[in-house]
Amino acid sequence: MNTPQQAVARAAYSVRDFCEAYGITKVMFYKMLKEGTGPKIMKVGSRTLISIEAATDWRRQCEEGAQLIPARRRS
Repeated sequence: MNTPQQAVARAAYSVRDFCEAYGITKVMFYKMLKEGTGPKIMKVGSRTLISIEAATDWRRQCEEGAQLIPARRRS
């Protein structure tokens, strides 16, 4: 049994919490979903959630994609 002092590990983000955690707007989140570049989502009733694993996978894909784009040269 959990006591009030024991924290429960988070298993999923709400859209709002995901956007806050990754520094993006909800508009950008839904744009990425539409483009197929957003994280995998799951529906629980009417809620849209992003599992911690899906968020991690998405972040890694973003990091890998960023490594493929050459850095811009400043003039």
